[in-house]
Amino acid sequence: MGGSDYSHDAYAARLAHHDKAGTSAFTHDADVRSGKADNKVHEKLDPSKPNTVGKLVRESFDSDAHPVSTAVAVLFDVTGSMREVPQVFIRKLGTLMASLVKKGFLEHPHIMFGAVGDATCDTAPIQIGQFEAGNEMDEALSLFMLEGGGGGQQTESYELSMYYLARHTDMHCVTKRGKKAYLFMLGDETPYPQVKKSEVKAFIGDDIQANIPLEEILAELREKFEVFWLMPGGTGNFNDKHVNSYLQNLFGQNFRKMENPEDVCEMVVSLIGVNEGYDLHDVGAALKDVGASAASVSRVTKELVPYASSRAVTKGATASGDLATTADTGDSVARL
Repeated sequence: MGGSDYSHDAYAARLAHHDKAGTSAFTHDADVRSGKADNKVHEKLDPSKPNTVGKLVRESFDSDAHPVSTAVAVLFDVTGSMREVPQVFIRKLGTLMASLVKKGFLEHPHIMFGAVGDATCDTAPIQIGQFEAGNEMDEALSLFMLEGGGGGQQTESYELSMYYLARHTDMHCVTKRGKKAYLFMLGDETPYPQVKKSEVKAFIGDDIQANIPLEEILAELREKFEVFWLMPGGTGNFNDKHVNSYLQNLFGQNFRKMENPEDVCEMVVSLIGVNEGYDLHDVGAALKDVGASAASVSRVTKELVPYASSRAVTKGATASGDLATTADTGDSVARL
């Protein structure tokens, strides 16, 4: 996966179409709610289904178009109040891609989106897209079920997705270059303490010998990914001391909070930029240059100053200017 290019024009046209028609950009969720589709995970996001080449794995492979790929996974909690966050994110996806590619923070990102629910009570506790470089990633977001469920006990099944990403991903950035992929988990509750063998069998199809403690699967996941936990403001447990303390202990400085859920894209870009060796203020300037709000950039920069100061800063942003469009290139598919 990940051999195509991203077109901002195509992305903008998709949003404009839904705005004009008054329809949801999350087409599968809308179809489920209207009865046009069965109440289940879309087959393209079903972790128990093989990908287009028949493998039960999500692949991020180098290609002629993207010879030095870096995998980036973004997983959203879609339970309760958190179900609004993907709707914010889909509106800012163009800013994410422009910042990563045009500004040079990642030259060849492969983006994968997934969604998390609660396996004890939800229909769709795990939804996993493919790693994509082009507008296929827009489609993956549009196929989310925004179930809005959850068990109401400050835990959701994040650990089930951790298991999948640890054991069902194959990424050239890791296997060919020894460079970890990036994983951003967005949630305001805590994982369950174990990956349950019964849930793995039911939702993924694997037979494992026993339950896996959370700490073990997280250590396994970290062999492939730099793992971040992002908690958006305005959610149910943003100020809950138990949830915050638990996540802080699990993720250390990679547990980051955002005052406003509107800041999700800016936070993801800034964390990647800093980890790639760019100055935090250069990242902020680049974000504003591609359309991010000054308020979002200010909030994120303030939150990340201590984090950035702990990282080695060696680079500066390499590109500037507005997004490329079809008018600029004369091409029906514009490269950022």
